[in-house]
Amino acid sequence: MARPHIMVVPYPAQGHVIPLMELSLILVKQGIKITFVNTKENHDRIKSALPSGDGLLSQICLVWISDGLESSEEKKRPGKSSGAVLKVMPEKVEELIECINGSESEKITCVLADQSIGWALDIAEKKGIRRAAFCPASAAQLVLGLSIPKFIHNGIIDKDGTPLEKQVIQLAPTMPSVSTEKLVWVCVGNKTTQRHIFQLMVKNIESMKKTEWLLCNSSHELESAAISMAPEIIPIGPLLSCDQLGHSAGNFWPQDLSCLKWLDQQSPNSVIYVAFGSFTKFSPPQFQELCFALELCNRPFLWVVQPEESKIAYPEGFVERVVERGRVVGWSPQKKILIHPSVACFISHCGWNSILESVSNGIPVLCWPYFADQFLNKSYVCDVWKVGLGLEPNESGMITQGEIQSKIHQIFKDEQLKSRARDFKEKIQIGTGQGGLSNKNLDSFISWIKG
Repeated sequence: MARPHIMVVPYPAQGHVIPLMELSLILVKQGIKITFVNTKENHDRIKSALPSGDGLLSQICLVWISDGLESSEEKKRPGKSSGAVLKVMPEKVEELIECINGSESEKITCVLADQSIGWALDIAEKKGIRRAAFCPASAAQLVLGLSIPKFIHNGIIDKDGTPLEKQVIQLAPTMPSVSTEKLVWVCVGNKTTQRHIFQLMVKNIESMKKTEWLLCNSSHELESAAISMAPEIIPIGPLLSCDQLGHSAGNFWPQDLSCLKWLDQQSPNSVIYVAFGSFTKFSPPQFQELCFALELCNRPFLWVVQPEESKIAYPEGFVERVVERGRVVGWSPQKKILIHPSVACFISHCGWNSILESVSNGIPVLCWPYFADQFLNKSYVCDVWKVGLGLEPNESGMITQGEIQSKIHQIFKDEQLKSRARDFKEKIQIGTGQGGLSNKNLDSFISWIKG
């Protein structure tokens, strides 16, 4: 009998690729063949960032398709790239399936697609291929997406997704709240991008009805209310909760491993880790406010500053003044950092992967959301789980050095918050451990693939 062959199709963004790559590594370990589909640009980034000599990673077949964007300038325009996901990529994925299944190689037996691109599930249905969807975001965000028809019916948004009035939505008492102006499709890029994202989400509601599995990188311990509201959601995470396989795959940039030796030299629970994902962009004044805050708090810090951001001018003399206790890197091995005993807290943009890594390791979070679902994730951290604090902008929209310093001081002193963070770590380990619900769900999925 031929071994199962899964085509994995992520939405082409760093935060979507990483958890699907993590899941792919688990499946490869079970003897399942994986063809992982990226856009050309992301494919090249991942290949160049892959560590050498990694046997398990090398077993994943990495392939690429065109996203229809010819120039680098087009790729930088969110409206163009989100439109390509909707209009160009489906045809390319279908062509790839036909090419593989029309050849002598092992036929694709299942399409595992990012829930954000439901058209991949439609293609699989048309081709008579089994299908599964994967949500790399929270179950709460997925429930909000599934609620779009109800929001339109109740006059909360119009048929184009535009909020009709500002209000706060909370679907259940123990779910996070979110303002209508911070709904995921409302706070992403320009109007064109917002329209494309909303169109994708509306189409996805229908596409998800065709899937046999709706997997989510979450757990019952983290999101019992959201999962109860939509029983079709099957939690199998956090996939990043422990370094199960010793790998860190799917990164778009090479990781600077030297910072781990620097962490080894720091005192336990002393370091502020600062990282804002792959999309966050600061204005020069905001960048400098953060610099001053990290300098004046007088604590060791490890700060991930991407090459493009590093072109923003640091305050005069900043680098020299903090050289003894500050470390700046271009991209970090974040999983390993958040496991490290010297790390005390995490200043984060609140991407779901980062939040999972934090709470899975008992690390309190200082929340600085930028866009998309990050505002909802902040509500989880600050209001529902109460394992972190929010950084609040002033009337000019600036998060000041005083605000950052104050919240850093507060999080270091709040023993109850730190205790709750440690408790969450233990709860998550129960779910992902042998016999835990997430672990059982993952085993059931693997059995289905092999069946």
